Amino acid sequence: MRAKGVMKQLSALSDEIQGWQDLQKRVQDTLELSQLADESLREELDFEADALEKEIDRLEFNLMLSGKYDRGDALLAIHAGAGGTDSQDWAEMLLRMYLRWCEKSGYDADIIDMTPGEEAGVKSVTIAVDGLFAFGYLRPEKGVHRLVRLSPFDSNHRRHTSFAFVEVLPQVEEDDEIMINSSDLRIDTYRSAGAGGQNVQKNDTAVRITHVPTGIVVTCQNERSQVQNRENAMRVLRARLLEKKQEEHQEQMAELRGEYTKAEWGSQIRSYVLHPYQMVKDHRTNYEVGNVQAVLDGDLDELMEAFLRFMMGEKK
Repeated sequence: MRAKGVMKQLSALSDEIQGWQDLQKRVQDTLELSQLADESLREELDFEADALEKEIDRLEFNLMLSGKYDRGDALLAIHAGAGGTDSQDWAEMLLRMYLRWCEKSGYDADIIDMTPGEEAGVKSVTIAVDGLFAFGYLRPEKGVHRLVRLSPFDSNHRRHTSFAFVEVLPQVEEDDEIMINSSDLRIDTYRSAGAGGQNVQKNDTAVRITHVPTGIVVTCQNERSQVQNRENAMRVLRARLLEKKQEEHQEQMAELRGEYTKAEWGSQIRSYVLHPYQMVKDHRTNYEVGNVQAVLDGDLDELMEAFLRFMMGEKK
């Protein structure tokens, strides 16, 4: 497993180096064409210059993602909050938004666990996002997301506010930092839940793993194979154990500074308003986007980059 992770990291680094080499060649080719002083090439050169500038900005920005896990894969979990069916529908809207963003950004996204809502939407869902800098870019999404709209589930069509909580965790392999003893695990199997019909599993393929020392419980049921569900559950467990370890370290440092505050659900990090006006606002950076539908269709880069630049103390 560790060798597989190292090979994946080497492949990613090789691809990144190749990307810089390809960019260097494109710049050299463009400079050579510009020296020909051929007016018929001006439009093509202007287009290529704009494309090169955007690509250089993207690669330079990636260099600033220097956190320990920023370059790696991520696990993204969405949990419906207060608001009943509206919040469960909102959680499903967020699921669609992130899947669209992954598709546009070239990341592989795989739903590894999902609990559907009673009437509509989802209660919770976990997605594995694989690709270079997946965790680095998704980090800003962690927190409470708030939706304001005219509810499609209200017969009087009144305005409702819904909440969903988004978790973002790095995918980690078992190493010296996260060691899991098999004797600390309680593993249960059961039949996968479903909406009925032919897709309901007749065998015990769903897996629930309890890490006894910490009480952390993870479940996975989306795969038809118990082995695959167990592997996915272990991926989630490793990520949650790492998060717990990091939170405990942060709490210890805060206590030493006399500033300890319990980690818990806070106020929303971002609001998506569909009525009475349309706007997406990140409350940490005050960055606003007027085209809400574009954001819900996966255009998240501006919001993500605004937060990352804000955290690095750099004005865009």
